[in-house]
Parts: sequence; C-alpha cells; structure tokens
Amino acid sequence: MAEIFMCEPFELYNLLNQCRRVSRLAEINYLCLIDARETQDYYASHVITAKNAKMDSEGTFLLPEALEVDSLQHVVVYDLNTDCLQEQGRAVDCAQILAKASVYPVHIVRGGYQRFSALYPFLRTEKILYTIMELENLQIYPVEIIAGLLYMGDQQQGTDSCILKDLKISTLISISEDDTLGSRSVKGKQTILTIPVADSVESDLYSNFERICSFIGSHINMGSRVLIVSKQGRSRCSAVTIAFLMHHLKYTLEEAWNHMLKCKPQMRPNTGFLQQLSDWELHTMGTQHTDISEPCF
Repeated sequence: MAEIFMCEPFELYNLLNQCRRVSRLAEINYLCLIDARETQDYYASHVITAKNAKMDSEGTFLLPEALEVDSLQHVVVYDLNTDCLQEQGRAVDCAQILAKASVYPVHIVRGGYQRFSALYPFLRTEKILYTIMELENLQIYPVEIIAGLLYMGDQQQGTDSCILKDLKISTLISISEDDTLGSRSVKGKQTILTIPVADSVESDLYSNFERICSFIGSHINMGSRVLIVSKQGRSRCSAVTIAFLMHHLKYTLEEAWNHMLKCKPQMRPNTGFLQQLSDWELHTMGTQHTDISEPCF
C-alpha cells in the first residue's frame, strides 16, 4: 500500500503545468487527478482534467475506470476543504482506496477545491472529456517557485498578457540575449529587468547575481509577484532562480537544486552556470557545502 501525504496547492499547480514540447497532461501515465466531492459539485466546476470519484452502492470509493493507477507517476486527490490527514472526509477515504493500488505516494491537496480554486481560478473548468490534441494544446503557465511570489518560465510566457494577468505578475526578469520583453509595450503594468546573457558555458551570470537577487528581494518583500524567464525556461532562468533561493532563503546549492527539481524536473543550468552557482554558494555561505561533481548535478 502506498503512503498518503498532504500536498500544497502550488504543488498541484506545478504538476498541471509541466511540459515536454507539449503539456505532460497528454501523457497517459503522468497524472491521476481525482475530485472526491459530490458528483453535482464536480459537474458545476472542477480542477482542469480532474475525474470525479465514483462510489459503489455501499458508499465505498471505486478505482477510476480506464486508468491503471499502479502505472501513474502522480496520484492526487482533493475534496472540498480537507486540511490534514487526521480529518475524516471524502478525500482521505478516496486516497486510502487509491493507495491500495498505487505504486507511488498518493497526495491530498491541502484546503481542497475551495483553496485551490481561490488561488488559481483560471484552472477551474466544467469540461469533462478531452481529446489528446486538446490536452497537448492546453495553456502552460510558468511554474511557481515560492507560493504566490516567485514564478519561472520561458520567454513566450513572459510576453503572454493573459498569463501575466492570471498570475498577477507585476515584475519580470528576462535573462536573454535580445530585448523581447523590454521592447514591447507593457502598458505600465510590469517592471522589467533585462539581463543580456547568452546560454553558453562561457557566459558570466555570476556578476549579475547580486543585482538580480536584490531586485527580486525588494519586489517580493513588497508582496509583488515576480516572473523570471529565459528563452526555453530551462538553463539561464533556473540558474538565476537557484541563486536567489540561496541568497534569500539561505539554501545550500543542493537544497536549492532539489527544490527546483520538485517545481520543474526539466530545469537544467549549463555546466558553466553550475560552477558559478558553486562559487555563489561560497560567497553567500562562506563555505562550499555542495559537491557539484555528484551524479545528481
């Protein structure tokens, strides 16, 4: 039987916004998202791609039809507002049934649909069935690094006015060789910092870390939401985000790296940036705690 854990709403948000060229929600073995609320509540509105949990005549939850739960990488359940594992409710009951079949841990969303839909109203829907093409073409949002404050994505997301509006982004940092963000009209709604650095092992990001970290810190300390972008959203922006976590939250490089992998498993600073992050760890902590020759890097 798999273990059952609580997860925060932003963790489900990040699961819904992973991609490999197209949305990972199109992958048949990626995510099992179950809505354990009453059926009428599900039909009124639910989290995008969620399936409603069915019950037998005795009121026991059934495994979802046409899904091999034991092959799914992520199994997530929510009800209306369950807040902890000690609560007796529909999410816990459903999770226990799923845990009997799952190989991977089953997660229950803290605060349930009530909290998730309040934080991410743009991920609510009444749609129940999706074609593969519809799943592949779902809107992908930047991943959330610090809940409600710091986001990371690609350059296209940084120029999408709907995304910026939905996430209430007020500050943008573009790590790019061109000035795509700086040259466009933002109608006075976003503050933009452009750092012209190429994604090359020879490029110098290190000399910008102090400036970028101070810039991000000043904005999130005021409650502003910050989005960091680079062309593909994998190398430059992830290096800068890791540097900020080390500076702002006093993480070691390894701790910041692991946090980033949970938010975006596809992130990958190039080897030159990795060495600069190691140097940054020495600068911020006075010693190097992380061995970047380890296989995980």
